[in-house]
Amino acid sequence: MKDKATSIDIAYKAGVSQSTVSRALRNSPLVNEETRKKVQAIAKELNYKVDKNASNLRTQQSDTIALLLFEDPTDDDSAINPFFLSMLGSITRACAHRGYDLLVSFQQASNDWHADFEDSNKADGLILLGYGDYVDFEEKLIKLTEQGTHFVRWGAEADQLPVAAVGSDNFTGGKLVTEYVLQQGRKQLAFLGTASSHAPEFYERYKGHCQAIVEQGGTVNPELQFNALYTEEAGYQAACRLLDSGQPFDAICAACDLIAIGGMRAIKERGLRIPEDIAIVGFDDIAIANFTSPPLTTVKQDTKLAGEILVDSLLAAIHGEPIKTTLIEPALILRQSC
Repeated sequence: MKDKATSIDIAYKAGVSQSTVSRALRNSPLVNEETRKKVQAIAKELNYKVDKNASNLRTQQSDTIALLLFEDPTDDDSAINPFFLSMLGSITRACAHRGYDLLVSFQQASNDWHADFEDSNKADGLILLGYGDYVDFEEKLIKLTEQGTHFVRWGAEADQLPVAAVGSDNFTGGKLVTEYVLQQGRKQLAFLGTASSHAPEFYERYKGHCQAIVEQGGTVNPELQFNALYTEEAGYQAACRLLDSGQPFDAICAACDLIAIGGMRAIKERGLRIPEDIAIVGFDDIAIANFTSPPLTTVKQDTKLAGEILVDSLLAAIHGEPIKTTLIEPALILRQSC
């Protein structure tokens, strides 16, 4: 009786290495499409079946990715920024297409979440979404790196850390939306969002915002920047401070849609009209942005592509391939708030 076909048999017939066969049968992005189809066709011809349990024992891999979602203050009980919900769906689909299970874990930033996911073989690597104050989060990234944990994160590039990230080109997005506001004839632009190392994504958006003003011949007024982090309530409070400041302004660029939505509430409470009296724009293009009154002009981050790149980058790291930070081009979404 003929022995069962092995991955070595497939590798010999396909003219590739055994590790390439293993990756191709897992639909790894590290194998080009032509080779992957060739290997899979040979495996089918030889009636080869992957013994996942045996494979896991040999490689000490779980074929599982852990997605860690971090606690965010929200107006409901979800404690998850709605921006990340669409990305969660994309990551789930990308894992399924690549033959990996996804372990979703909800973490408080204060917990020792960085400790043992990979060491305990719960997961082969981590995807990190959301982090609140980046200064507090940074120390745990350093520990993950020191442990040799495979991980990627969604966020801004950190020049001071050798840590790969996938994120939006926040500088370009901030510049793009500010240019549009200026083109509508607005002259005095306020910015709601924390502009410091505590919120590097917001900081990059603010830098793009400032660059657009300067390039249009204007002058950046630092008195029109008010700190706010991630929530409608923070946006509302920042907008109230802006309105009480006495500084003249005719438009608000918010660092995210939730901040913009809070700002819209503050504007309306003062009896002002959007956009006739004050224009306002956001960043993220969360689902509710299309249903505000008026609908919110914003910057779209491609969450579908982001989820795919996060998964592919992590799998590359797990398989010993070098990975680098990837920035995704944003797009301007025009609605009626500006």
